[in-house]
Order: sequence, then C-alpha cells, then structure tokens
Amino acid sequence: MQKVAVVILNWNGEKFLKKFLPRVVSNTITPNVDVIVADNGSTDESVLYIESNHPNVKVIRLDKNYGFASGYNLALKQVEAEYYVLLNSDVDVPQGWLNPLIQFMDKNPLTAACMPKILDYNNPSHFEYAGAAGGFIDYLGYPFCRGRILSHIEEDNGQYNEPLEVFWASGACLFFRSKAYWEANGLDDDFFAHMEEIDLCWRLINMGYSNYCIPDSKVYHVGGGTLPNNNPRKLYYNYRNSLFMLYKNLPKSKLFTTIFSRLILDGLSAIVYLLSGKFSFFKAVFLAHCNYWKNIGILRKKRKILNLNRVNNSSKILHKSVLSNFFLLKRKTFNSYPSLYSKL
Repeated sequence: MQKVAVVILNWNGEKFLKKFLPRVVSNTITPNVDVIVADNGSTDESVLYIESNHPNVKVIRLDKNYGFASGYNLALKQVEAEYYVLLNSDVDVPQGWLNPLIQFMDKNPLTAACMPKILDYNNPSHFEYAGAAGGFIDYLGYPFCRGRILSHIEEDNGQYNEPLEVFWASGACLFFRSKAYWEANGLDDDFFAHMEEIDLCWRLINMGYSNYCIPDSKVYHVGGGTLPNNNPRKLYYNYRNSLFMLYKNLPKSKLFTTIFSRLILDGLSAIVYLLSGKFSFFKAVFLAHCNYWKNIGILRKKRKILNLNRVNNSSKILHKSVLSNFFLLKRKTFNSYPSLYSKL
C-alpha cells in the first residue's frame, strides 16, 4: 500500500492536463506517492496524452461521465493508499506542497480531511473562490471561506497562515484519510457534482472527526474548469445539493425551521432571477426544488442511517446569517466577524 495517492478526476480536460500534469508529476511523485488520473469517459485525447507523455502516471478508465462524486468513488475503490488526495486537473502545485499535509495528518489521527491554502492561479496574490483558506457554513447552510465571503475574495497578506480547524475542505485539493473516507461511505453519488465535499466533511464531523486547513501548503487553482460560476446547470446543483446536505445532516431540532427558511430564501432568489430576465436561472432553482422533493424518501433513509453516528456539531456552524452580515452589515472579510468567529 502506498502512503499517498494523488488522484485527478478528468473529463475532457486535455488542455489542463497538458498545462498542469507535468508539474504535478515532477513535484509530487516519490517512491511512496503515486499520481493517478481517473478518466470520466472523456471523448477528447486526454488518455492518449497521458499514456504518451507520462508513463509513470496510472490511468483508471471509467466508461462514462459519472460526475465528481461517483467518479471519485469508483476510482478510489481501485486505489490502495493510506491517504487520498482529490486534486482538480486545473491546479498548479509547487515543490514540497504535499509534505505539510502528510506531516499534519500523521500527527493527528482524528483528523479525517485537510486542505492547503488555495490561491488564484490567474491572480496569485489573492485567494481562490473554491476553498481559499478553509470552508465554513452558516446556520442556513450557505458556505463561505476564510479568505472568501460570498463573492468577495481577499488578498492573501498572510492573515490566515495559521492552521485552523474548518467545517469543510475544498474539493479542488482535498486530502483524505482513506480509512475515514470509507467509514463515511465516501462522497454521495446522488450529488453528481458541487457541494459533495461539504456534505462528506459534515458527515465526518458527525462521526467525531475533524477537518483542517494547513496553510503551510499552498496550491494555485484556475477554477471554473468544468462549469463556470454563471452556468445554470451549476446553479441547479448548488441549490439542490444544498437542500440534500441540510436534510441529511442537520440535528432534528433544527431540521424543519432551517429547511423551511432555505426554501423561502431560494424562492425569493428565483423571483429575482425571473424579474431580471434570467429565465434559465429561475428554471434552475425551480427544477432544483422539484428534484429535492422527488428525492425526499431517499434522503429520509440516508438521514436515518447517518443519525446513528450523529454528535453535536452546532459549535462548528455559524449561528448568524452570512447573507445579512455581508449585505446589511458590510462584513466582507472573515476577520471582520470577530463576535461570530468564536462560535465557529
């Protein structure tokens, strides 16, 4: 068994593989660390490029595009390693990026997942949207980051250089203890893509594990390589999967009020999209809610299973609205939440 397997899930990402895989190979592979590309049924020449140029990279071929969640689950079942790293194909990694993550995980056996500091490849002085320096959620399930509150992205001035226990680690570069990954049954296949890492990190917390950001390690992420932020399909997954996640993981005492509040807020945002002429966005929210109700029976069964291991995680969730703090109180940086930070 290897110490670490860095697994890149690829779908028609030949251009990113050509740009970033050489650096991943040169700055990652050692006798104890493998680099693996799991190909999600690509129709471009991704696999041919890897086999022709990187014979030391193992390729796992999947027969179709299973999405992020199922794609990784299927691939990781074929990987034997103490630690998995789920790495996006559009991430640039510097020399030595893995060492701080390995060292931290070796010393902290109750930590299930960790992540590096994630900076913007195209603007490296700033954090990158998908993770920044560690993720959190508020009581309504809206995610935010140390270094990124909603749409506001901070410059990295070393203000978040301390390791910190976080609520979720970013799927752009996500370091898992393989034992914990499978104890939690991996990523939820029904999510397909988006927010599945938050759901898994929440389940791990409910099982008694912790998640961390280790800023001594840093990587550079392009972002939006598969679906850009303004894509209606991405909006659909974000709305739907957020409801999936809340239903599965919330304590019973908060389930009804939280879900009801989110449905109202989602409906209001859909109306705004409609009045703004963004009909595809309105449709995305509507279909997300339809699919949520369609799957309520399945979610109820999953919740029943997860409840067996549930612990009190309320101290790790922000008990204020990140939306009201951002838009009404103009709190746009993580460190501008001093009275709230203690509740995380």
